[in-house]
Amino acid sequence: MGELQLKNASECRWDVLALGEVMLRLDPGEGRIRNTRSFRVWEGGGEYNVARGLRRCFNQRTSVVTALPENDIGDLLEDLMLQGGVDLSHLIRRPYDGIGRCSRQALNFTERGFGIRGARGVSDRAHSAASEIKKGEVDWHHIFAKEGIRWFHSGGIFAALSKSSAEVVIEAMKIARQYNTIISYDLNYRPSLWKGIGGQQKAREVNKRIAPLVDVMIGNEEDFIACLGFAVDGLDENFSGIRIDSFKKMISQVHSAYPNLIVVATTLREVVSATINHWSAVLWQDGKFHKARQRDNLEILDRVGGGDSFTSGLIYGYLADMGASAAVEYGAAHAALAMTTPGDTTMASLEEVKKLIAGESARIDR
Repeated sequence: MGELQLKNASECRWDVLALGEVMLRLDPGEGRIRNTRSFRVWEGGGEYNVARGLRRCFNQRTSVVTALPENDIGDLLEDLMLQGGVDLSHLIRRPYDGIGRCSRQALNFTERGFGIRGARGVSDRAHSAASEIKKGEVDWHHIFAKEGIRWFHSGGIFAALSKSSAEVVIEAMKIARQYNTIISYDLNYRPSLWKGIGGQQKAREVNKRIAPLVDVMIGNEEDFIACLGFAVDGLDENFSGIRIDSFKKMISQVHSAYPNLIVVATTLREVVSATINHWSAVLWQDGKFHKARQRDNLEILDRVGGGDSFTSGLIYGYLADMGASAAVEYGAAHAALAMTTPGDTTMASLEEVKKLIAGESARIDR
C-alpha cells in the first residue's frame, strides 16, 4: 500500500491528464486592479497549471479536460494554451449566447502584492463554460482505457465551481481507479468559491466524498482544516504558517480517516512579506516524512501558482521513478523558481531546477 504503482509510459498516450477550469488572468503588473489602465494577460488555473508545468519544464506528455466559449475571448485563451504545449484534444467549446448568460470565459484579476501589501485576486467566473461540464459528458472510459493515462490530477477549485463540477471529479476518479491510474488531488480551499453554495460545511461535504478516491493528497494547513475538518496544533487563527511537527501530528488523523492515501504533501511557507518568504515542503509516504531543503528569505516576484508548480515537480519525481525524497525536492525547487517570474505558470527549465537542487548559486549563466 505504501508505493505508487505507475503504469508503464509505453502503455499510455499521456503521462498526466488534468481536469479543471482555465481562466484568463488579467495582471496589472506593478499597479493595482482598482486603478490600472492596462492589464497583461496570462492563462492559468490550479489544475491546468500542473499539467502545463509538467509539459513545459519537465517535458511530460500532458492533456487537459476543460471548456471554453466559442468567441474571441475563448479563442485568445486557446491560443495561450497552445503556446503552453498542453494537448487540447479534450477541450470542449460551448456555443456563446452573445452576452454571457451562460458559457462565459472565466476571468481572474490578480495583483502580485509587494512588501507589506499581500497579493490579491478578484475572480469573475460564475456561469463559465468549464463550470457547466456535466457528469456523463466526457467519455472517461475511452480516455483512461483506450488512450491510457499514467496520472490523473484535479483539485478543490474545480470541485467548487458548480453543483455539477464535484460530480464530474468523482465520476472521473472512479473510472480512473478502474484502470489503475494514479490520482492526485489538491484541496486548494478558496473561501470565495464556497461562500455562495454552503461555505465551509459544503466544502467538507464534497471533499469527504472525494478523499477516499485519492492516492496523492496535496494541501496546506488551511486546506486540511477547512476541507476535511482536521485539527492542527500549533497553528494560529490567521493560518500564517504550519510547523512541521504540527503537520506530523495531523498526518496520523489523515491516514486514519483515509487509509487509501499513499502520499500526503504540503508546502511550508512562512510569510515575512509578500516578497520575502521562508520556503520548504514536506511529504509523507509509508510512515516516513521527507522534508525539502529549507530556503529562508526566498525572494518572490509573483507567488500565484507556486503551489501548482510544487505539485508538478512532485509528480515529475514520481513519474521519473526517483522516489519520495527526490519528489518533494523537485516540487519545492520548481515552485521556488516559478515564483521568481510573472504569471501563474512556470518559466523554469529542468536544468534550472536541477541546478537549484544541487545548491548552485544565482550567478550569471553565459
